[in-house]
Amino acid sequence: MAELATIARPYANAVFELAKRENALDQWSGMLGTLGATTEHETVALLLDSPDLPSAAKAFRLAELCGDELDDRGKKFLQALADHDRLSMIGEIRDQFETLRAEEQKSLDVEVISAFELTEAQSESLKSALNRRFEKDITIETRVDASLIGGAIVRAGDMVIDGSLRGKLNKLADTLIQA
Repeated sequence: MAELATIARPYANAVFELAKRENALDQWSGMLGTLGATTEHETVALLLDSPDLPSAAKAFRLAELCGDELDDRGKKFLQALADHDRLSMIGEIRDQFETLRAEEQKSLDVEVISAFELTEAQSESLKSALNRRFEKDITIETRVDASLIGGAIVRAGDMVIDGSLRGKLNKLADTLIQA
């Protein structure tokens, strides 16, 4: 997938710079979010993969499906992607744009997967610690996975902290096997 990310990067950077220059980060985020969600739909994905339809027609149909959620700039961007046969990269472009946007706005979305539901105090303590560590406004999304047995896994950007009991047991097993 590194190749996909590499090819999508210039598009994400260009849209981000345009959005930043026009003070329209939220608008572009919404448009890219709509495009990404639409292209992930099974029927739309089949349409985009169809060799029978030219790229320009695919872009037009996609813009139709998104309706008023896309403004003229969004439609032109979609057509530029179609001209270079890059419609399949919309999801990756959206993800990279959101990463750039979060860096610009000094915010970070953190996912916490824990063995048990976090209390409000635990969540606030974790949020405060991550805020100090990354010097960004932290938004925490939590979910429970009982298979972790105990502890939690924290995903913050490209960093993963596995403090789960299952993770520790796996490390112990690997160490024992190597010895």
